[in-house]
Amino acid sequence: MPRLFDPAVRECMDVEQPVSPALERDLENLVTLNRFFGSHALVRRHLAARLHPSAQPWRILDLATGSGDLPRVIATWAARAGVAVEIDAVDQQTSTLAIARRLSAAHPNIRYHAGDIRTFGTGETWDVVLCSLALHHFSTEDAAALLCHLAQLARRHVLVSDLRRCAAGTLGVDLLTATWMREPMTVTDARLSVRRAFSFAEFAALARAAGWQNFGHARRFCFRQALWLDRE
Repeated sequence: MPRLFDPAVRECMDVEQPVSPALERDLENLVTLNRFFGSHALVRRHLAARLHPSAQPWRILDLATGSGDLPRVIATWAARAGVAVEIDAVDQQTSTLAIARRLSAAHPNIRYHAGDIRTFGTGETWDVVLCSLALHHFSTEDAAALLCHLAQLARRHVLVSDLRRCAAGTLGVDLLTATWMREPMTVTDARLSVRRAFSFAEFAALARAAGWQNFGHARRFCFRQALWLDRE
């Protein structure tokens, strides 16, 4: 099935809007999906295999952070593992960031920034750069450019995850949003996202177009996929 991407059609979450019950419910649904469909576990496993207690905190950058659930997962895991971390989390939507800051009040090592993830941090570097559920928002050319940017920002590790476009995944999302998560914003964005997602082969091609070498790529639970790059 071909990728259905139209830059003129935006997901509801990409539109600047005030904080509202509808936006908060949509972000809650996204956190639930990340928890039950593997995004949280993927990040914990990935970092646990690479980060260790050290004299200096590990600097971590999370791009397209949404309501900040991944930074909170990382901060909680790191505290339990005795690993010091400092996390910068970026999103373009100020209302989404307001919700993220409120939900993250117990984690002073998370700092939130408003910005365009395609240009944020130019000239800086972090030990680990993460980007989840963002590439499908972009054209093929812009997605490859974003992967190139992530590699430039990372001193050691990059982890990128997203949906994997396939017929079964599209059917699953349509069923999920018809029977369980039926809030209008969630229905619109979920169904649009899975049709905009890259296939498994296209995802790897993006990494190659971005100049990534010796990268990892794997299918993940429930029609998701991950790319990673380790410099050491």
